Amino acid sequence: MEVSDVHDPSPTQDEATGPYRWRWLILAVMIVAEIMDLLDASIVNVAGPDLEKSLGAGSVGLQWVIGGYALTLGAGLVLGGRLGDRYGRRRMFLIGLAAFTTSSLLCAAAPNIGSLIAFRLLQGTAGAMLLPQGLGLLRENFSGPELTKVFAIFGPVLGLGGIIGPVLGGFLIEGDFFGLGWRSVFLINLPVGIAALVVAARFVPRKAGDRTVRVDLTGAALVAISCALLVLPLNQGQENGWPLWTWLSMAASAIGFALFALQQRRTAAAGREPLITPGLLRKPAFTVGLGGIALFFGGLIGTQLVLTLFLQIGRHFTAGEAGLGNLPLAVGTAIGGAVSGAFLADRIGRKVLQIGPLVQLAGAAVLWFELDGLDAATFSIRDIVPGVAVAGIGAGMVIAALFGFVLAAVDDEEIGSASGVLSAVQAVGGSIGVAVFGSVFFARAETGDFTGGFHRALIVQAGLLAVFLAITFLLPKQGRPEDEQHGTTTEPATDPKQHLATT
Repeated sequence: MEVSDVHDPSPTQDEATGPYRWRWLILAVMIVAEIMDLLDASIVNVAGPDLEKSLGAGSVGLQWVIGGYALTLGAGLVLGGRLGDRYGRRRMFLIGLAAFTTSSLLCAAAPNIGSLIAFRLLQGTAGAMLLPQGLGLLRENFSGPELTKVFAIFGPVLGLGGIIGPVLGGFLIEGDFFGLGWRSVFLINLPVGIAALVVAARFVPRKAGDRTVRVDLTGAALVAISCALLVLPLNQGQENGWPLWTWLSMAASAIGFALFALQQRRTAAAGREPLITPGLLRKPAFTVGLGGIALFFGGLIGTQLVLTLFLQIGRHFTAGEAGLGNLPLAVGTAIGGAVSGAFLADRIGRKVLQIGPLVQLAGAAVLWFELDGLDAATFSIRDIVPGVAVAGIGAGMVIAALFGFVLAAVDDEEIGSASGVLSAVQAVGGSIGVAVFGSVFFARAETGDFTGGFHRALIVQAGLLAVFLAITFLLPKQGRPEDEQHGTTTEPATDPKQHLATT
């Protein structure tokens, strides 16, 4: 094998000599690296008691450790995609993976909660550079029927990445390997990240970026600032009693997002390249769909966090037991996704997005009554499995189809930009969900009423699902056709991962 075969096969050479011989190894590297990234969105959910003992982390600190990662991930995803366009996806993938692995080591070595939060913000930023490159690299190295197979593998595997995070985190913390405790949930990234980095550097072919692409740093800064102005008061407001500055900050965030939309249009009108294709913001189905994605994933990720907190703080489960308590949700999500993807989406179209939240609401109702009948002395996870599993089935039905239906309103040349925006909204929505649901739960948990805190979280989730259900009627009746979803321009429609990243 010559060096040129590995490092420098251009698209023209591939067409002349056949497919790149190591392309399936590229798929393996992409899956491993991006699952590692997505797992870290939720793997620390079960680390709350350990962080409290080790670093003195309170409820706000825990919310920042979890939600801060999703915040910087979401705020940087669109920028990360544009950097890949300009400097080359291979280069940005390697830089993002190296930064993610390094920041994982820093998180593991954090001496206090403040530094851990700072390193988590850095880790999310690295993830934002890493995640957008994976599907682009697969598109560069696969085509035709093989690309369909790649997405059939890539999407579902990553779709469960965030859901199983608490399970893996609970196993690592419970095992207390080498006495590392919670630090092992970050150290596990080191051998995986280094191995993926070595393989990617050796076998992912080089392809130059387009240096004519200009990166809109002003737009990126507006997004980051607006996201921070929104999430900061949501995380701090409950503990501080919702002072005036929290409301002013949220108002400033809304103004910031409006200024971003205006700046993007002016940038495009001046002949420069904006972060977001302006035509997207003029499509009602797409903009409404963004709201639906934020609502749905904010509720999903927030309730998963509350479930874990309830088990650990309210029922004194160990990290391992709380991790296993998330299994019914993971299994339910997998079942719902399989049913939706294989049978329902193509047959009943948009109705699958309306059945899904109704099933979730049914699961929440069952869980409500299960919580009412709990006996604290004899409680086990079996007592709430039915409600959690049914809710997971409903969530899986939505996850498997949602992005395809939102993207049905998008022209083919806009799909790359649309994918980045959807991923960013999902991640930021998850961060907001962590802040809102964490505040709702802890408001009652601080008085010892853990069941009441869970009940309040279920009420908030029901409200979000009701609004999401109303929004689905404004989406196209059918998702993107199957040949478009798996064609060379539509990686995002088959990518349920961006959605759970953040769990």
